[in-house]
Amino acid sequence: MAYAPHTSADREAMVAAIGVGSIDELFADIPTAVRATAFDIPAPLTEQEVRRELTRLARRNRIAEVSFLGAGAYRHLVPAAVMEVIGRSEFATAYTPYQPEVSQGTLQSIYEFQTLVCELTGMEVASASHYDGATATAEAALMACRLTHRDTVAVSSAVNPQVRRVLETYCSGPGIRVVEIAADLAEEGSGLTPVDVAEATLDEGVACLVVQQPNFFGGIEPMAALADAAHRHGAQFVAVVEPTSLAILEAPGAYGADIVAAEGQPLGIPLSFGGPYVGLIAARMESVRQMPGRLVGATRDAAGRRGYVLTLQAREQHIRREKAASNICTNQALCALAATAYLSAVGPEGLREVAELSMLQTRHTVAALESAGVGRPRLSAPYFAEAVVRVPDGKRRHATLAEQGIVAGFPLEAAYPALQDCLLLAATELTTDEDVARLVDALEAST
Repeated sequence: MAYAPHTSADREAMVAAIGVGSIDELFADIPTAVRATAFDIPAPLTEQEVRRELTRLARRNRIAEVSFLGAGAYRHLVPAAVMEVIGRSEFATAYTPYQPEVSQGTLQSIYEFQTLVCELTGMEVASASHYDGATATAEAALMACRLTHRDTVAVSSAVNPQVRRVLETYCSGPGIRVVEIAADLAEEGSGLTPVDVAEATLDEGVACLVVQQPNFFGGIEPMAALADAAHRHGAQFVAVVEPTSLAILEAPGAYGADIVAAEGQPLGIPLSFGGPYVGLIAARMESVRQMPGRLVGATRDAAGRRGYVLTLQAREQHIRREKAASNICTNQALCALAATAYLSAVGPEGLREVAELSMLQTRHTVAALESAGVGRPRLSAPYFAEAVVRVPDGKRRHATLAEQGIVAGFPLEAAYPALQDCLLLAATELTTDEDVARLVDALEAST
């Protein structure tokens, strides 16, 4: 099939209709020197030759043999059952399920996803269809602004820097002010969000306080105290959580979160060079009318049979420009299905085991570095499965190890100048003792 379906006669008729003599006249204002005159397109290849060429190009990718990189995206084992489920054609090709009579499978999977998110977070209602954790966080902040009729968002600097950038971008459009609360990064500091500093920042114009748990440095924040501080000033408390940690840490619903946002990637979604991911949002039922994304509810038809429908929102809600709860309409149901299949496969005990192994291997890594004299903890607060380690000449040594196929975490200096020569190291259940030994040996050799 030709790329352009128009015939020469079609083009001549269109040119005549708009009153120009030729197609070239349409480009008269473009300098001749920058116009495309010919395309150097290689000759067509056979399927076998295409496969060989793609294989050659794929070999140029450098895959890390050992990785301690986290910083918002984490390596976890994805059970084979997850890929088997999401690989089914009826899920892979499904789009937004506006017509319930032909979308019951997709609607049910989203309903199950929402239910699992509520169980995980301890909240009353969850929605679906968020691109990733960063956009979910920004949507949660805008939701808080609508609920409180305020126009300032307070965010801890211990929230992932990339998430904060997305938050600032989202808030710049409607003119919402974003103020930052500095985490304690002093020498021997905790790395946490000081409650007294947060309290001093909050006033009658602040719609919400956004805090990450565990925070970007892996530290365990005093979430209950921060939630109380927000509520004393009439602000919403937005908790940005790492979902596997909820198998061990207190659920946001228990410490007073009003809205919960999260990146769902750790729940059965491979890293895949940066995506696609899925954002989670959960809240209290009293806020449901202001929730962005889509809500699937369970109902019964005229014959009493159980069915699923999009509820509490009209389709037009998503296209009302600045009056919409969200302008993102693309459905992330396939990634949500992956998270649903993952949580169903591992179960509560399996998720707890993943969290415990991640914690243990991170502590093993930090202890091994400290014992070898190549690194020591920089922050004093208890941490979950990520830790800040000071490594002398860390930036250069990180680059040296990368050339050897070892990713020694995330260098923090660029994002946090106070953390010079510091690396953010993460471990998961996939991190082996041999991986830790290779990291230690490589750092010792790089001095």
